Amino acid sequence: MIIYFASNNEYKSKELLDIINPELPEAMEIRPIKIKIEEIQSSSAEKIVREKVLRAFPKVRRPFFVAHTGLYSEYFGGLPGGLTKIIWESLQADKFCEVFGKRPNTNAVAKTILGYCDGKFVRTFEGSVKGKITAEPRGDRSFQWDCVFIPDGFDKTFAELGDFKYEISSRRLALQALVKYLKENRYEGFN
Repeated sequence: MIIYFASNNEYKSKELLDIINPELPEAMEIRPIKIKIEEIQSSSAEKIVREKVLRAFPKVRRPFFVAHTGLYSEYFGGLPGGLTKIIWESLQADKFCEVFGKRPNTNAVAKTILGYCDGKFVRTFEGSVKGKITAEPRGDRSFQWDCVFIPDGFDKTFAELGDFKYEISSRRLALQALVKYLKENRYEGFN
């Protein structure tokens, strides 16, 4: 069974494969497929994911999934949430920390939502990790907000944790839920 991961982000594809390949049964394979998918702008990550699936379906036409990950600040009522990517691209690390990391309450949740399409239905799978947004960026800044998020129970940002991040990330939790669903519902592809 081959499931495609539709994304234009090579770092995200590499991370996803590094996380999930060791856990896949032999009969299951996940392959990245490079597709540019225009994202709607919404505070709802669920809406973004469903729209990404609908936009990718005519290009993929095989079992596939898309992903959306964001940070949800408790102080700001869940923002930036679904808008994390656009806000991050506008502010970058230092200004992002000024806005979100220098508050009385820096609690946040990193959440990944996967949208899986089997040709008939769209199902979503979620993983989330609680933590805090730092007052200053720490570690490698090459993968968006990894340098500003410290997961609960740690004193390092995702960026400072390196590959260990894969063990505890929201993406891992969402992928595990998807793989569990696929194992239990052996769908072999579109009819």
